[in-house]
Amino acid sequence: MATKTKEVKTQPVEITAEKITELFMRFCLENNRKPESVFLFAQHIGITEKEFYNHFASIDAIEKGVFVNFHNHAVLLISQSDEMAVAGFKDNLLAYYYTYFELLTANRSYVVFALKEDKNRLNGILKLKQLRTVFKTYISEESQGYLKAKSDRIRKVQQDALEEGAWIQFLVTLKFWIDDESLGFEKTDLFIEKSIRATFDLIDTTPLESVIDFGKFLIKEKLK
Repeated sequence: MATKTKEVKTQPVEITAEKITELFMRFCLENNRKPESVFLFAQHIGITEKEFYNHFASIDAIEKGVFVNFHNHAVLLISQSDEMAVAGFKDNLLAYYYTYFELLTANRSYVVFALKEDKNRLNGILKLKQLRTVFKTYISEESQGYLKAKSDRIRKVQQDALEEGAWIQFLVTLKFWIDDESLGFEKTDLFIEKSIRATFDLIDTTPLESVIDFGKFLIKEKLK
C-alpha cells in the first residue's frame, strides 16, 4: 500500500525594498544591462508592477537607492560601536569611510558596472545624487561644534565649504577605489587615511606636514 507523502508548503518570499534591490543588482550583473522596463523586471522576479511601485517609482530610483543603502548600513554599523559613540568628528569620519568602502568592495562588481556603464561621466554622478544629499546631512550632523569661528556668518560659510569639500573628497576617493588594483585595496585604505588627515590639518590650520605627505602619495601613484 502506497504511503501518501506529506506536502511541504513553501513560505512566499516577502517583497521588500531590500529584496527588490538585491534582485535588481543580480539582474544587472547576470545580463550586463539594466532591466528595460518596470513591467519586464517585475515579471522577471515574479512580482506585479503594483508590488514594485509600492517600493520604488522607477528603475532609476533603485539605482540611486543602492548607494544610499550602503550609506545607511555604514552609519548603522558605526552607531553600534561603543567606541565610536564617544569618538570625535575626525575618527567618526575615518570609520565611516572605511566602513562604506568595505561595503562597496563587497559589492564591487555591481558598483563598477553602475558607475562605468555610461561613457558620459555625468550619468554616473547622477546615480549618486541621493547619496550626496544624505552624505552632506551626515557631515553636517557629525561636525556640529567642530568649527570654532566666533562669527555666525563666517561659521556658516565654513560649514558649507566643509560639507561640499567632504563630498568632493568622497568622489575623489571613490574614483581612486575604482581604479585601485592593489591587493585588498590597501592603497585605498592608505588614500583614505592620508586624505582625511590632510583635510583636517587644513581645517585646523596646523602645520602642513600631512598635506605634503598626501601630495607625495598622489604624485607617486600618478607616476606609476
